[in-house]
Amino acid sequence: MRCFSLGKIVSFASLTALSLGAGAQTAAPMQAPPNLANPGTLSTPSLPQASSSSSPTNQVLTLADAEARALKNQPRLLAQQFRAEAANKRVTESRSGYFPQMFGNLTAVEANGDTAVAAGAVTTSSVSTRAAGGGSLVQLITDFGHTSNLVQSARFDAKAAGQDEESIRQTVLMNVQEAYFAAQAAESVLKTAQAVLDFRKLSFRQLNALAQSQLRSTLDVQFAQVMVSEAELAVVRAESTVQKAQAQLAASMGEESASSYSLVDESLPPSPDSEPSEYIQQAIVDRPDLKGLRLHSESASHEARAETDRNFPSVTALASGGEVPIHDSTIHRDYGAVGVNINIPIFTGGLYTSRAAEARLEAKAADEDASLREVEIVRDVRMAWADARDAYLQLDVTQRLVDQANVAMRLAQARYDAGLGSIVELNQAELNQTSALITAASARFDYLRSMTAFQFALGDLH
Repeated sequence: MRCFSLGKIVSFASLTALSLGAGAQTAAPMQAPPNLANPGTLSTPSLPQASSSSSPTNQVLTLADAEARALKNQPRLLAQQFRAEAANKRVTESRSGYFPQMFGNLTAVEANGDTAVAAGAVTTSSVSTRAAGGGSLVQLITDFGHTSNLVQSARFDAKAAGQDEESIRQTVLMNVQEAYFAAQAAESVLKTAQAVLDFRKLSFRQLNALAQSQLRSTLDVQFAQVMVSEAELAVVRAESTVQKAQAQLAASMGEESASSYSLVDESLPPSPDSEPSEYIQQAIVDRPDLKGLRLHSESASHEARAETDRNFPSVTALASGGEVPIHDSTIHRDYGAVGVNINIPIFTGGLYTSRAAEARLEAKAADEDASLREVEIVRDVRMAWADARDAYLQLDVTQRLVDQANVAMRLAQARYDAGLGSIVELNQAELNQTSALITAASARFDYLRSMTAFQFALGDLH
């Protein structure tokens, strides 16, 4: 599932504001529409307080709690942790070639009388009736680097798996933070819609009282009723958006059960520096996905060397011993032998050569994958940096926009009350103020979300 875009939430709320502001009041002096004291917090001194989207029984959830739940429950991260453990086991598998290999043997043979040889082997065959038990030992002396390169390849793969785990961990944190801030943005829009609905209801009651006193027409009352219905519809839609955002938040934490959370505001991080060059260098050094690709490249290089080493001889020491409690006269009661075996590959039909060539090509491909990711990281950092800077600058701009819209609304209301202004002028002022309220309420969460993406691009999301 995708996290809800704050831009879509703002666009929806702006359209709602347009429909609500399309028909402002034509009554005598009325209460002023909602004002904004701080971004994301409605201040309506002359209106009923907007109700909260979360009831007192809702579970309080901080961003740190949400992150802890996601790291504990997210199946994608847990799966990668198991893969990292499996990669570490493959190091032990590769190192096993350094150690002696011991085997136990139990053999029982019933041979025909006077049997001496058997077909199917170039070496001398001795088939005798016997029952024997013993053991064998094989110890690698040298294979000219084949095993050591396999071990190094497995170690780099294990380290790469650890970096892949860290990359997924940061992805999980980014998803839960974006979902958290999107849910807060949806609640902010809902509070704005509820405040507008309260204002519309109050205006309707005032117009209805004026109409009963023959001071306003019934058309104004009907128009006010339509605006109340539009505001109620906007609240219903905003509540649905909040529920979807809450569901996305639960999914990002790896939780299946539906819950309603009361989210706690987070402090704003400082603005990024004016130049992205240092951030680019930091990302190239710290990004876990790039580290993982470089480690995979190292692993592929060692694997290529290991495949090349197959063309060299391998030297092993052999030992075998045991007893033969049941035997014929041609066999002693016990046996034992030691020896050295040199295995020299002479002709394999091009198998080892092809494997070495394949491994070298895979290593080159891994190098190119790392180079591509580095280019993408530079792009991602520049774009995330630009988005974060833009969102930070919008915080101050949107607050000034709200202040200016509040002043314009008061002037338009005063002109309308004095009979100097038209209803169109008042409608436009109210629409501008509502749009400014929504934009300012969402600007805070836009900045938080953009900083999350920026920190993820740096590989510094904790």
